[in-house]
Amino acid sequence: MAPLTPRVVVPIDVRKKPWEQKLPLHNRWHPEIPPVADVTEGELFRVEMVDWTGGQVTDNDSAADIKFMDLSITHYLSGPLRVLDPQGVPAQPGDLLAVEICNLGPLPGDEWGYTATFDRENGGGFLTDHFPSATKAIWYFEGIYAYSPHIPGVRFPGLTHPGIVGTAPSVELLNIWNEREKKLAESGTGSMKLCEVVHQRPLANLPTPRNCLLGKIKEGTPEWEQIANEAARTIPGRENGGNCDIKNLSRGSKVYLPVFVEGANLSTGDMHFSQGDGEVSFCGAIEMSGFLELKCEIIKGGMKEYLTPMGPTPLHVNPIFEIGPVEPRFSEWLVFEGISVDETGQQHFLDATVAYKRAVLNAIDYISRFGYSKEQVYILLSCCPCEGRISGIVDSPNAVATLAIPTAIFDQDIRPRSGKVPQGPRLIKRLPDVLRCKYDGDLPITQNPGGTT
Repeated sequence: MAPLTPRVVVPIDVRKKPWEQKLPLHNRWHPEIPPVADVTEGELFRVEMVDWTGGQVTDNDSAADIKFMDLSITHYLSGPLRVLDPQGVPAQPGDLLAVEICNLGPLPGDEWGYTATFDRENGGGFLTDHFPSATKAIWYFEGIYAYSPHIPGVRFPGLTHPGIVGTAPSVELLNIWNEREKKLAESGTGSMKLCEVVHQRPLANLPTPRNCLLGKIKEGTPEWEQIANEAARTIPGRENGGNCDIKNLSRGSKVYLPVFVEGANLSTGDMHFSQGDGEVSFCGAIEMSGFLELKCEIIKGGMKEYLTPMGPTPLHVNPIFEIGPVEPRFSEWLVFEGISVDETGQQHFLDATVAYKRAVLNAIDYISRFGYSKEQVYILLSCCPCEGRISGIVDSPNAVATLAIPTAIFDQDIRPRSGKVPQGPRLIKRLPDVLRCKYDGDLPITQNPGGTT
């Protein structure tokens, strides 16, 4: 008998707000957020999801929705889902939950997405000291391909994936998260830069009841008040998986997630049509609504068998995942190196963050010679299928990072050649540029003394 159509366990209507959905969504991690549905081990089921903002970013001619985004909304997730074995017994703490991505894509009728950079005063990002303004590019999908009217001359296939797949934390693990992140936020460096490298604030996003959505738990109740003040934000990846933004977690992949509560309470969201390694612009994938078709397997006692704690408790573990067999094929790449020497010429010791920042800046400056604004290239490198690597981490004092860009995504040859960069009609500054807002803040902006204007 042919297999049944996947059962839709979380349906989404993109015309409705996250709190108006048939099954309410949530945007925090907490063990007491109740599951909205049960799924059975081995069952093929479908989960639909809004884009991470719940529709607050629109297909328009302005980046104002990015500039004034209230980031306390992050991220709207579908779930939690309680996972049962065939006998109806829930997954137990200490198990390993194998989640296979059988299929995925944009929701029918909503085949578009966006990539953006946040304002430096509201969100920032990896290169916010170089690019302080809020910007946005809209992408449209043609089957597996994406193109943008704001970055003309570029078209590429997407490696579609969920930015977030995770299980609920236990009370003990939630307390560990909140304690360590609060300590970082309160005692971290007072410098404008993190570890004197990346101009990013805040150091951690602590629990807040502002814009807190807790699924079936009604706002205003004592239960809601208690959980809203404890629940962890979904911004970073943690021991439960969560917001890891791994672009290769696509069709045919499998992720092995630790189980910390009865039933596992699996949640997912933050769908991406495509993303580059690092998602460097922060709102940096092609963000979209979408669906996942999943199968789960419960590996009894799998945490102890397969995951080694890297920390003081058995809870300090991290997921494992298998890369699926389906991804874009590119045969030619242009690879940019970066070393751990910053824009001022200061030497850092084996600092991979500095090296990767340098590699990205090198790529931006180079590609901008071919008729693009630097803002266009920054957004492009955040969402196109580029490959980032820590290529050297032992040769003191320089770490080496690389960023590989598939040359086939461009409608022109961007490789170096004899003579000057070609100057022809197709290489004149392309219009229109990305949508952008003015930066109104007064934080210092980093200028690269050797870069092109």
